[in-house]
This record gives sequence, structure tokens and C-alpha cells, in this order.
Amino acid sequence: MNKKLMALAVAGAFGVPAAAVAQVEIYGRANVFVDSYSATGSGSAATDFKSRTRVNDQGSRLGVRGKEDLGRGLRAVYQIESGVNIDTGSNTTSTGPTAATSGPTNSSTATLATRDSFVGVEGGWGRVVLGRQPLYYGNGIIEQVTSNYVNVGLPLFSGNLIVPSPTARTSNVLSYTTPTVSGADATVAYSPQSEGAQAGANTDAKITALTARYTGRVNAQLDWAKNKKQTPFAAPISGDQTGIKLGVGYPYAPGAQIALVYVSQKVENIGTGVTTPVNAVFGAGALVAGDTLKQKGWGINWEHIFGNIQALAQYARVNDINGCSGDCSGTKAKMYMVGAKYLLSKRTGVYATFNQIKNDANGFTDFTNGGGYTPVNTVGVGGISLTQAPTATSTSTGLAPANAGADPRVIALGIIHNF
Repeated sequence: MNKKLMALAVAGAFGVPAAAVAQVEIYGRANVFVDSYSATGSGSAATDFKSRTRVNDQGSRLGVRGKEDLGRGLRAVYQIESGVNIDTGSNTTSTGPTAATSGPTNSSTATLATRDSFVGVEGGWGRVVLGRQPLYYGNGIIEQVTSNYVNVGLPLFSGNLIVPSPTARTSNVLSYTTPTVSGADATVAYSPQSEGAQAGANTDAKITALTARYTGRVNAQLDWAKNKKQTPFAAPISGDQTGIKLGVGYPYAPGAQIALVYVSQKVENIGTGVTTPVNAVFGAGALVAGDTLKQKGWGINWEHIFGNIQALAQYARVNDINGCSGDCSGTKAKMYMVGAKYLLSKRTGVYATFNQIKNDANGFTDFTNGGGYTPVNTVGVGGISLTQAPTATSTSTGLAPANAGADPRVIALGIIHNF
């Protein structure tokens, strides 16, 4: 049953006229794999994560989208997309005795509209939509390994460094996308971030973002975002976060491209609670409340289709954190990924991948990927995001300062189907 017939069947079940749902599309993705994750080399058996085998889910989703012709060149557009965990049927990550069996959740799974969801209007002048939207972290057609092809790509490409990205999938967004002119278009986005402000509190917090794209003999994408925090903010919480990503790709053949991506991220005025677990690794005085931290990196992405086989490879380097009052050296990381996907059809493929991150002695970059890919669940002062201090009940997914020097590795076999 194709997507339109499925929509008509659903409409018939509820007594809705067929003409009213002719532009409704039901779509989704099922992406499940078996993998082996480890993170060893920290120098202590107590802080290493020895190899564990998992059946896991990454990026599976179910959505409904459509358009309505309003006349005069206008169309209404909408989308409601939700993440699902096919491997467990759960929308939470356990941190107690059940953690070993439940595992991490894939990104944005909870209830309806947890992934990209919006409503708006479009025409020859562009598109305006409101809702939950992806800002900054995606690379469009420049690099799709991380978001669309297999289980996971390298964390640099989505801005998942020790110094974090300013935002990712973001709630309460208003965005405008220009029409495409000579292969170029742009999106500007704004999220007020003030819904939770209490009486008497400043409401100057906001996220602003810009994405500019070009498609032609070369492909290019520029992403910039600034997460301005509410001022004055509570002492443990760090200040404004800014990020910039620039990607340039050369599509040298159909289904083939080589691309270079540069990333630079900054977090200002770090909070007092951030310093404690980091200084335990870097040494007393390495970080002082109020420091502004920066981190940069670059990566190469390659993809090529040989008949029914899609070959994938990535390499990336992340520099030391700078801006510390003391010494934050030893936080570099090198990472690489190789993979192959056999295309059974236009929608279904089976794949094998190998990912490795080599952290320096004080580094703890991991495959967090914004969506809980790593099985590492750290509760209490071990977990840290460099934006907010952990609490006794908070959970941070990914390696922490206590695991510094560990080298995450993933070997996976999986199947993906888009419908």
C-alpha cells in the first residue's frame, strides 16, 4: 500500500472526504542494528567501558506531512514527526539496575511531535513556519552519514565536541526560508526561549540561527547559531553559546561527493559547577568560573556509489580547548569512520560500519550525537556538558572528565528502511 492509499484508508476509517486528504503523506524510517561499543584506554579499569554488544535503534521515526493549496500562489504546509525506539518500545533511558537491558534512547523520543514538527505557509516569496525545528547541527547534502545513511557518523559533523554546540533540534521556533535563486537559499530562525521565565525574571534569553546553502558545481552550507542565556543566570549555569560550521562539497559523480567541514564553538562565562569535575582531571585551577572556552575542528566526508554498494568514509580532528585560566591541553581528538551499505532497493539497505575516536590524555569526546547513541550513562558529578553543572539526580549521556583518555569504538551491522 503506497503512502497516498494509506492516507486515504485512514481517512475512510474516520469518515473524512478523500479530497480533503489527497495531499497527506505518512512516512518514516526504521533503522536498527547490532553493534559493539567500547571506550578503553583511560588508564584505569574502573573508568574504562569494556566492550558490550547491543541491539540498538538510531533515528527511527514516524511522521505525517502535507500541503493544502490556498490559491493565489499560497500553500499551507505542516508536519508532525515523532521519534520511536523500535528496539525497546520505550521512550526513556533507565539509569538504575535496568540500564543494562533498556539501553539509551534514540534522539527525540517521547510523545508526538518530538522531532521536526511545524505548520506554516509558503509561496513564491519563500516559506514561514512555526514549531519544533532543526537548527545548526545538520549539514544538508554536504554530509548525510550522521543523519541519514547508517547508524552513526563522527561527532564533529554535528557539533558534538567537549565545548558544546549552541543548539540542535529546537522548540518554539519561528523561521523564514527564502526562495531558491541560482542554486542559493537561506533560512533565518528565532526562538524566544522565554516560556519558563518566572515572575520578575529577565526574559532576554533567545536562540538565533542562520543557514545559507548553495547547490551547483560545488555544494556549500554555512550554519551559525547563538544561544543567548537569560541574564543574570544562576551560578552553576554557563553563559552564551555560539557556533559556526562551514561545509564545502564537490559532487564529482552521481551518488558521489567529497566534502570538507570546519567547526568552531564557544561557551562564555562558564559556571562554578563546571569547574569541579574538569579540574579533577586537568588539575586545580585549570578552569575558573567566568572562563570563556573555545574549540575548533575540521573533517573530511566521502561517499561514492559503486553499483548497489554505497561506500562511506570520514576523518576528523578536534583541537585542544582554549580559553582556560590554566592548562587545558591534552583535549584533542582524532576520529575516523569507514562503512559500506548494500542498497537492496531505493528505500532499504543493509550496512556495516567501523567508528573510532582517539582522545588525548585529557579528552573525553564521545558518540553522543545529540541523541543518546553511547551507552554511557553517568549520574552525579561525573557527567558534564560544560554548560550546566550536574546534580545528584541528573544524567549525562557520554564520556565524562572521569573517563578522560578513553577511546570510544563502535562496530555495527544494521538494516535501514525508509517508507
